[in-house]
Amino acid sequence: MLKGIHHVAIICGDYPRSKAFYTQVLGLKIIAENYRQARDSYKLDLALPDGSQIELFSFNGAPPRPSFPEAQGLRHLAFKVDDIKQVVQHLQQHDVEVEPIRVDEYTNKQYTFFSDPDGLPLELYQTT
Repeated sequence: MLKGIHHVAIICGDYPRSKAFYTQVLGLKIIAENYRQARDSYKLDLALPDGSQIELFSFNGAPPRPSFPEAQGLRHLAFKVDDIKQVVQHLQQHDVEVEPIRVDEYTNKQYTFFSDPDGLPLELYQTT
């Protein structure tokens, strides 16, 4: 019935800052960028290499995330990577704070967390 995740929608607080983070730092490809005049809002569609997408929205006056990271709702967004150390080094070169790499006690795979410009928890999960 369900085939996979098509997209994840994120509402950002500062559109130019978040656009730069997701495209320049994380390297996601822009599919489409639309300004919605009636809402004074942007919608940026971003592609990941596996075909899944992130929709980045800007909404004036959107409230901040209520707590970190244990609010109800989406806990975090995890990205698959082949070489976690290389990606961590890349993020750190862009002044992104990254937690120490840990090992999942159930899968023995390496993972770590960092945040986007609005404090949304993001995870790197090494799949190889």
